[in-house]
Amino acid sequence: MFSRYSNLFDDCPIIAAVKDEAGLESCLQSESRIVFVLFGNLCNIEEIVKRIKQADKTAIVHIDLITGLAAKEVAVDYISRHTEADGIISTKPALIKRAQELSLIAIQRFFLIDSIAFENIIKQMETCRPDFVEVLPGTMPKIIRRLCTMISAPVIAGGLITDKEDIIAALNSGAVAISTTNQSVWFM
Repeated sequence: MFSRYSNLFDDCPIIAAVKDEAGLESCLQSESRIVFVLFGNLCNIEEIVKRIKQADKTAIVHIDLITGLAAKEVAVDYISRHTEADGIISTKPALIKRAQELSLIAIQRFFLIDSIAFENIIKQMETCRPDFVEVLPGTMPKIIRRLCTMISAPVIAGGLITDKEDIIAALNSGAVAISTTNQSVWFM
């Protein structure tokens, strides 16, 4: 099963992940068509997303990192109703499921720290079917390749990507895109 959003990265496989106001300003000038919002709070997330949308970019909010939102399904409802966000990122399966119910792009993030974490991805994919899986760190081509053969969701490689070589290695391993907060990579 390939994601209903599989063509999202056709134009540019580099996702600008923004962690502060300076990063937001910079990403709006980049060629990246997709922005992962990794900062904000209940009071300013609507404005952050609005600025991204005004730049004609896709806005995906890492809901776990928004101050003031609980790790409950109602947080996804809030993002859906009060912002123009196109989707969410979360490590929590219940939030991924709720995003899909609301027709938002659902990206489940996993931290690959050991073989147990790797096996956890496989188990969670049986119950929760996100549109995309983001794996961190994204500088593990062998593991990305293996994961891509074991799950049906497209993989995004994120974290620790610093240069063109990292991008090429991740994409050649089967990732559909990379996400990074490294602003120099956004302009490659």
